[in-house]
Amino acid sequence: MNKKVLFVDDEPNVLQSIRRNLRKQFDLDTAEGGEEALNMLASNGEYAIVVSDMRMPGMNGVELLSQAKQKWPDTVRMMLTGNADQQTAVDAVNEGDVFRFLNKPCDAEVLASAVNVGLRQHELITAEKELLEKTLRGSIKALADVLSLTNPEVFGRTTRFKSKLSQIASAMQLNDAWQLESAALLSQIGCVSVPADLVRRQANGSSLSDDELAEFSAHANVGADLLMTIPRMEDVAKSIRYQGKNFDGSGLPADDVNGGDIPIGARLLKVVIDFDMAEESGLPAADALEKLKQSASRYDPEILAALEKTMGQSTGLKAATVNINNLTDFMVIAADVLTSENVLLIAKGQETTLSTRRHLQNYKNRGLIGEAVRVLVPEATA
Repeated sequence: MNKKVLFVDDEPNVLQSIRRNLRKQFDLDTAEGGEEALNMLASNGEYAIVVSDMRMPGMNGVELLSQAKQKWPDTVRMMLTGNADQQTAVDAVNEGDVFRFLNKPCDAEVLASAVNVGLRQHELITAEKELLEKTLRGSIKALADVLSLTNPEVFGRTTRFKSKLSQIASAMQLNDAWQLESAALLSQIGCVSVPADLVRRQANGSSLSDDELAEFSAHANVGADLLMTIPRMEDVAKSIRYQGKNFDGSGLPADDVNGGDIPIGARLLKVVIDFDMAEESGLPAADALEKLKQSASRYDPEILAALEKTMGQSTGLKAATVNINNLTDFMVIAADVLTSENVLLIAKGQETTLSTRRHLQNYKNRGLIGEAVRVLVPEATA
């Protein structure tokens, strides 16, 4: 966990005094102004604490802490200033959301005590965030796993969506990967309200009537409404609601949102889902990409470019036949697993988990599937 502290002041002698008094107790850096501080925050990673003076040339302390709050919200923000008027304090609290407001001159012991309290606050913030994210990720993965087992034709595709979306997001160096991956895994959850045959025909690229298309398209709103009730899933829900929205503003929902105002998760889903449908219709990857390019106004050009970039990358994986008893978690099913009655059991692209492995073993023990399945494994072990 990062415990570095950044002190910002335009007076070198103040910074020198801070270094002399606190360097043995804390891992600290100093900056002689707001612009330098922002550059250090951007290049050195998030600091646990930023302690800033108020009056500095170019950018004052409130402006600095306000920007730090927006870009690095987990950083604890403090102000150490000789400008102790009431308005400064009000602005610092309202705009910079400061944790402590200290007056100059500040005794070294008082300053050290405040920094220690700030570090504990940072630990609480990051620990709570990590716990919540792990809990949400686990819950989302479990939900997606159950859905893919109950209806592999619909939800088995979502692991493919997640894999491709993750590749594109990595190529674009996007943050909040867990939220984007969650949007992919849960993008079809609203399909529980749509007839299975209709979902199947849509996924296969079959022609739908206007009424059928409207009925299917409603799944995005259903899924978004389900997720809006879960804390911290608002952005995921919005991405799912707008997954059918074209970059030029056409599509659903029928509103004025277009271009960069469409949530990034929705723009990614639009590309990933349409690309997957094109591949599932039998097109090679290169031809599937070309099909999307022919309707370029529907897609974010940066995402299309990133998709093309990922297609040239080796996955380092190779298909191999593995006995069902030897499957482990996080393997990827390379071909649809069908029962003896030609019923889809596990869709290709789905990751193996404890529940999917047990599912396969139960069907194998009953003689309804073979002894082995095709999975993707690292090339060195294939």
